[in-house]
Amino acid sequence: MEAGLQHMPDISKGYFAIYAGEQEKKRQAVLVSLLSQPMFQELLHEAEEEFGYSHPMGGLTIPCSEDVFADLAYRLGAL
Repeated sequence: MEAGLQHMPDISKGYFAIYAGEQEKKRQAVLVSLLSQPMFQELLHEAEEEFGYSHPMGGLTIPCSEDVFADLAYRLGAL
């Protein structure tokens, strides 16, 4: 499993759901501790600019490819 990232239908304690991907959004579970990371906060700001506070997938939608998000989550989990 990549650091800070899980691909699971259920969200475990200490995680929250996000959707990332360009064409097909994939649900992923992210460690809550990543919320305090400046790089992750920048993604949240971009999500706010692109989607506002309306996220039709039912969870937070991140405006980047799944690979870019997985790489970022890995790097943040490894800090």
